[in-house]
Amino acid sequence: MKTSTLGRTGSTVSAIGLGTWQLGADWGDVSEADAHAVLDAAVESGVTMFDTADVYGDGRSEQLIGQYLRERPDARVFVATKMGRRLPQVPENYSTENFRAWNERSLKNLGVETLDLVQLHCPPTPVYSIDRVYDDLDQLVAEGKIRHYGVSVETSAEALTAIARPNVASVQIVLNAFRLKPLDEVLPAAIAAGVGIIARVPLASGLLSGKYAKDTTFAENDHRTYNRDGSHFDQGETFAGVDFETGVEAAQEFASLAAEHDLAPATAALAWLAQLPGVSCVIPGARSPEQARANAAAGEVADLGPEFHARVVELYDRRFRAAVHERW
Repeated sequence: MKTSTLGRTGSTVSAIGLGTWQLGADWGDVSEADAHAVLDAAVESGVTMFDTADVYGDGRSEQLIGQYLRERPDARVFVATKMGRRLPQVPENYSTENFRAWNERSLKNLGVETLDLVQLHCPPTPVYSIDRVYDDLDQLVAEGKIRHYGVSVETSAEALTAIARPNVASVQIVLNAFRLKPLDEVLPAAIAAGVGIIARVPLASGLLSGKYAKDTTFAENDHRTYNRDGSHFDQGETFAGVDFETGVEAAQEFASLAAEHDLAPATAALAWLAQLPGVSCVIPGARSPEQARANAAAGEVADLGPEFHARVVELYDRRFRAAVHERW
């Protein structure tokens, strides 16, 4: 497994991490035993970075990770969590009092005294420009409640605003073969500032696995069903904001490109992302040990080279740039 430094945290993390939204059962039901099996498979495959949030399953994801790591004290895992989505999304709710309450809840859920990394969880855009927000986060670091802080963003503009702040350690952003706008400005700015980039939704909610057809359906309690139109949260979190049917067609093209390199589509998609300059860690989710192991294998793929990259960009330009580039 290749590794990199996660921005201003200074911590070394695996190129492929594990996103754990699905352990909160927001992608369909996941039992405790299944969740532990996924975490174990990831760790055994060289994954040293888990990404979670206090709202994933109302804390269930954090709790499962905390329980697992207590049972596996030999596992050296960097845990990034998020806060901010437990109340209506208005800037005034990103207050000193709420930061402390959310922080204490995550500490309890994870069963630790200090959180490795806390990310603001896609707050309203004005929050990124409020000085007091960063002062509060600096204070939590000074008190030993958190080691580092970062942000999770929806747009490139939000990412650039955060990167300009001196103590922001990392930026988490939707980045995949169907969502390339961050390559234009965000990645260069992050490299220049020494800020880590965590690439989320790296498979476009599974589209880039190449396993879906236009008539594929998902469980009623799966966000790929109920949030396809963005009615519950930002549409960019589901299929990277692209139209599902168009995404399926594009995924078939991507699968053909991956096959030329004797790679499964998901492996190629993750490996390509992990090899982009400026990307610290890619965080695919996994609902089974097999998926976790397959995802981790992408961190060992040899360099795919400039021709592969050029063809990914051409596919994006032709299929998606006009539809999603301006919005995010």
